[in-house]
Parts: sequence; C-alpha cells; structure tokens
Amino acid sequence: MIRLYGKVEQSVMDEKILQEAVEEQGPKEEAGQISKEEGISFNAVLQLRLEYKNILKIEHLWEFTSLTKLQLNNNLIQKIEGLANLTNIKWLDLSFNNIEKIEGLETLTKLEDLTFYNNKISCIENMDTLNNLTFFAIGNNCLGQLDNVIYLRRFKNLHTLNLAGNPLAQEANYKLFIAAYLSDLAYLDSRLLNGETKKQAFAKYQYAIEEIRHNELQTLKATEAEQKRQEELQQHQEAFVENLNGSELFDSMFAQDPEAQKLNQLPGVADLVQTFKPQLVGLCIQMFESGFAEQKLREAEVKAFLEVLQEAVREKQQRSAQLVSDFEKHRKKRILDLKQVEDAAKEEAQVNQYMTEIKTLCDSCLLLELQLVDQLEEIIKDFERNITDMVGSFIETVQGIFAQCRDLENHLHEEIKDIAMATLEKVAKNEVEDNLPDDVRALFVDKETVMNAVGASHDSHMLRIDNREDKLVTRINAWMMNLIKKIQDEEVWRNRKCISEIQYFIQHLRNQLEEVLHQE
Repeated sequence: MIRLYGKVEQSVMDEKILQEAVEEQGPKEEAGQISKEEGISFNAVLQLRLEYKNILKIEHLWEFTSLTKLQLNNNLIQKIEGLANLTNIKWLDLSFNNIEKIEGLETLTKLEDLTFYNNKISCIENMDTLNNLTFFAIGNNCLGQLDNVIYLRRFKNLHTLNLAGNPLAQEANYKLFIAAYLSDLAYLDSRLLNGETKKQAFAKYQYAIEEIRHNELQTLKATEAEQKRQEELQQHQEAFVENLNGSELFDSMFAQDPEAQKLNQLPGVADLVQTFKPQLVGLCIQMFESGFAEQKLREAEVKAFLEVLQEAVREKQQRSAQLVSDFEKHRKKRILDLKQVEDAAKEEAQVNQYMTEIKTLCDSCLLLELQLVDQLEEIIKDFERNITDMVGSFIETVQGIFAQCRDLENHLHEEIKDIAMATLEKVAKNEVEDNLPDDVRALFVDKETVMNAVGASHDSHMLRIDNREDKLVTRINAWMMNLIKKIQDEEVWRNRKCISEIQYFIQHLRNQLEEVLHQE
C-alpha cells in the first residue's frame, strides 16, 4: 500500500510487502517456483531485507520469530516498535531513518550487531538487556554529551563502536575519553584503538576510571546480593514458609499496632514483649525448618512419580514401535504382491487379508494404549494419595505450631492486662509516675477505655497470626490441587494425542492400499 508522506510516497509494511520481500529474497529457479506455489512460512524466514521502501512504521513482523537478520535501513521510520517477537535476531540495521529515541529493544537479548547510523537520536539509552552486543554504530546522530557514552560500559563484549558525525565527536578529548571509559573497545569510528592510545587515555582519566570501577563493583555486589535474596525468597515461597525464618511475623504484629506502642510504655510491658519475641521467632523458625524439610520430600515424591510415569509411557511406546516394525516387514511384500496379482479373486483375498492385518495392528495399538491408561490411572491415584497425605501432615504440623503462637499471645495478653489494671488503680490513687506520656495516661480515664485498648491490641495480634496461617494453608492446598489437575489434564491430552496418531497412521495405511488399487 502506498501513501504520500510529505513529497515522498510512503509504504505501509503490510502482508503484501512482506510476502513480496520474502519471495524476492527466497530460493531461485525451480526451487523458488516450488516455494512460491507452496508458500513460504514467515516463521521459517531467517533473513529479511526491507531497505529503500519508504516504510514509515514497523508492523506485521510478529510471525518472523526465527529471524536472525533484519535490514530496515533507508526508510522513513520514526519509532522503534513492533519488534518484540523477534527474539532470535542478532543483526539489526535501522540506519538512515528518522528515529529520535532508542526504545522497543527489550526482548532482543540475542542482538549482536546494531546500527542506528544517520538518525536523530540524542541519547544512548534503553539497551540494558542487550548483553551480547559486539558492534554498535550510531554515527551521524545528535549525541552531544560525552558522559552518555559511559552507558556503554555495561556491554562487556562490545569491540566496535561508531560515533563519528555526532556533536560529541568534536570534543577535544573525544578519542581519549572513549578509549579510557571503554577500555575493551578495539575499533572506534572504523579505526583501531592501539595500545599507546589506551595508555594515554588511562593516564589522563585514571582517577575517574578507578572511581567508576569502584562504584560499578559496589553496584555489582549489591545486585548479586539482591539476586541471591530473591532466589532465596523464591525457594522459601516454594516451601510456603517465606518470611518465617526471622522476626517478620512478630514485626508485623507490633509495627502497625498503635495501642501496643502505647501499652509498651507501661512499667514491665517492654520486658514482657522482649521475652515474647524470641519465643515467637523460635516457633516461626520451627515452621520454616519443617517447611523446607517437607518441600524436599515433596520434590522427591514428584520426581519419583514422574520417573515411574515416563517409564510406563516409554515401555508402551517401545511395544507399539515393535508392532509397527513387525507389520512393516510384511507390508512392502503385501503391496508388491498386490501390484503383481492378475486374478481378481486372489486380489480380493489379498486385499481382505491386508485389511485384516491393518485392523489387527490398530486393535493391538489401541489395546496397548488402553492398558497404559489403566496403568497410569493407578500410578496417578497412588501419587495423589501420597501427596495429599504429605500436604495434610505438613498442614497439621504448622497448625499445631500456630496454635502455640496463639497460646503465647494469649499469655502475653493476660500479663499486659494485669499490668494495665494495676496501673489503672495507681492512676485512681494518683500514685502513677509523672513521666507517663499523655497519650498513654489518656487510656486510663476508666476501666472500659484501657480494656478496649488492651483488647484491640490483642485482637490485632491474633489476626496477624490467623492471616499468616490461612495464607500458608491456602497456598499449599492450591499448589496441590493445581499439580494434580495439571497431571490429569496432561494425561488426557496424551491419551487423545496417542489415539489420534494411531487413527492417522491406520488411515494412512488404508490410503496407501487405495492408491495401489487405483493404479491397477
């Protein structure tokens, strides 16, 4: 499709223009004619050239999932978009367009060669995921800040860079700056960066480079620490005991409890809370360790189940393959005999015999599948019983520990209540210490007010314990149900696929027979 763009005819990147490009760049002569008649699947195309077509917008490329090289140079493109599905691309040329911003490249993690030459880009950015980048050309753009080039230090494999024609290339220390900050670079603006240049560059920017290396090292350590923390959290979540290996439950109980903060200022309450904390944390760690141990047992159970299941399927497949192999030994001779027989009665007898053999093969394969279905049904039922018992046992264990948490909280509540009542009596007799904060003293206007505060704090703590227990039990039950459903669904799909394959194969044999008979 052609549209006018200013005084230039603009092309829309539609199915037609893509099909024409694929056919033009595909096989030639006889192979090309065959490909054209049968059609070339877009997802099989490895390289595509779309240069000099006055394309304004990148679109309709989602089917080119196998593409490794794409040339979109010398067009009218204003924005980088529509490339998300091209996850196998290694070579991308967007030179000589009207692009103002680097964007839309996040999923192109295999990209090695990237060209933006002669565009309108003013900042190097949004390329964090391109860890395999080795060649980057962004000459003749609008880059004005040398410091922006430091962004490229993250690309450890980058050996060739072209920045010529940008305003920053006019800076007096341009070459030395690049050589210093990108010390692994081999070529800059199509020229080799020799050892002498790199030596001068390091001498000039030594202190700045050492500082940036120190900062990068600190950032790397922080990133690795966070990554390790996230990996550990993922492991804890898979065991359903995340944040139970420390004081997180205790902290959540007291952090957002204003009444507890006030009551904690009563004489003796802070000591009670400090005694309560390690006891509660100890119970949480007990659940955490139990959860990890049970997770290992569940993983072993799932692994053993899958091995038994796969072995049963593999054995059945081998037996089915043997049946087909035995049939194939005689099939070719049957077909050859049919082609040579001249007597109609003998031909009919041989056809009937062959059809009987096909039916026998079909029945035998279906019988093997039926036997496997029965076998797998028992295997799956045994697994369901085992995993249900394991989950039930773990839930029973943690519910017992959560009950101990509630007992601890109830005991703390009773002791705080006693202290609160004793303080109320002192306030009534004007025997309380003067350093009691006003907001705490306000609780003791009467018995109902102070008991409401103590009760509200206790209810808040119990709710936190209940919620954490509910979260654990709900998630592990959901995991178990989803796992069982997934196994059952996969078995249904496997069975249907197998029967479909048997039916297709048998029909294929019958079609072959029909072809032989028609040839006669």
